[in-house]
Amino acid sequence: MIKKIKIDKAKEVQQLINSAAEQGKVLERSLNYIYENIRDFRVYLEGERIVGCCSLHIVGWQSLAEVKSLIVDSDFRKKTIGTQLVQDCIKEAKILGVSKVFALTFFPIFFKKQGFELIDKNSLPHKIWTECLNCKYFPDCKEEAVIIEVK
Repeated sequence: MIKKIKIDKAKEVQQLINSAAEQGKVLERSLNYIYENIRDFRVYLEGERIVGCCSLHIVGWQSLAEVKSLIVDSDFRKKTIGTQLVQDCIKEAKILGVSKVFALTFFPIFFKKQGFELIDKNSLPHKIWTECLNCKYFPDCKEEAVIIEVK
C-alpha cells in the first residue's frame, strides 16, 4: 500500500535510501533533507514495514517535476513496487497540473519500461543542478536523464 510519509518515519526512510546509496543505486540523503522534503515523499508499506519509497519534487514554474530517491528493499524487488511508486508520482503530477516528469537515474531501463524517454541532461533547467554540487560524483555525473509527458 502506498502512503504519504509522516514525520515519525523519516529516519526509516533515510535508512532505506542510504543503504541503497552504499551500493551505488541512489544518491545518499541526509535526515535533514528528508525532513525538509517530507511532503514530497511517499512510501510503500508491507504491513507496518516500509519496503519502498520515492519522492516527487516540483522543480518550479516550468510545469516540471522530478522523481527522486526511488528505492525498493532488495527482499521486495520484482513485485512491481517501484513501478507503483513511480505511477503514483505521475498521478500526483497530473493532479497538480505538471506537464512533464523527469528523473536522474542509474537505471534508465526501468524508467524506459514505463514510457520515459532518454534525454540530454543539459536540456533540463539549471535549477536542478543545485543538488549536484554536494554529490560525490560531481562534476562527473554518472546518472542519466529520462522524462515523460504527463497526459
